[in-house]
Amino acid sequence: MLLTPRTRSVALAVAVAVPLSRPPSFPVPSDAANLRAITSASQVKLGDADAARPRGLPHHKKLKDAADEQVERIKDLQKVLYADGRFALLIVLQGRDASGKDGTVKKVFRGVNPMGCQVTSFKAPTEMEKGYDYLWRIHQRVPALRMIGIFNRSHYEDVIVPRVHKLVKRKVLLERFDQINDFELMLTQNSVVILKFFLHISRDEQKKRLVERLEDRKKNWKFRAGDLDDRALWSDYTSAYREAIARCSTTWARWFIVPADDEDARDLLVARKIADTLDALKLRYPPLDRSLKGIKIR
Repeated sequence: MLLTPRTRSVALAVAVAVPLSRPPSFPVPSDAANLRAITSASQVKLGDADAARPRGLPHHKKLKDAADEQVERIKDLQKVLYADGRFALLIVLQGRDASGKDGTVKKVFRGVNPMGCQVTSFKAPTEMEKGYDYLWRIHQRVPALRMIGIFNRSHYEDVIVPRVHKLVKRKVLLERFDQINDFELMLTQNSVVILKFFLHISRDEQKKRLVERLEDRKKNWKFRAGDLDDRALWSDYTSAYREAIARCSTTWARWFIVPADDEDARDLLVARKIADTLDALKLRYPPLDRSLKGIKIR
């Protein structure tokens, strides 16, 4: 399977993660805490074992402390992103039911200023939204410059669900992969930096979390009968996710597969990648307007 449907000559250099400008202080081997971008179809590994916490990461409090430090980095870098005004950051979160999308938003972005962040949870399209092309509602929620936008599910639902349930012909599905790549390219050419995370959990871990939703009164509201229907199609969804990630991990909008059985490890991996990407943009506070120099406040 090809990584991208077409050959592209354009890539947004700023979206490529580069080494930190300053070394991290937390005791975590850099390789263990650094997610690798998907650059070939052979890297898309979605077996149960691939959802486990990566080797080399610390345990318990040390792991949480490492994640907390990355959350603080995001908090500090967001301030400069907002003041700088040259870029927007779009975070795409995809994953099976109970994979931890809500938890990732809550924990990784708990330190950011709400004025500079917007979260959109895409549900099944409404009747009005069905009257437009499938990317119309997505474009409405793309973050403006200065902002961090978070998609809890996204336009990828429009290639995952139709494939699993055979709602569109194969030709239409392949066209959508091209359209999504073109759409994301257009965004990056307009200074929107895109990071796409697939939160990968094992079948056993999903069962554990779904049972918790049934038995814990505080989580009952999260459970829906449709979760069990989707779980019965586990292999079909695996194939659909694998193809979408392989075809749409482009040089301008890479996919990252996050082992998500361990929530603290998930938070560290996602937060580290976001912080490193913001750091690589070389953000800066703009200088004082020349016309304002010399003004005295009485």
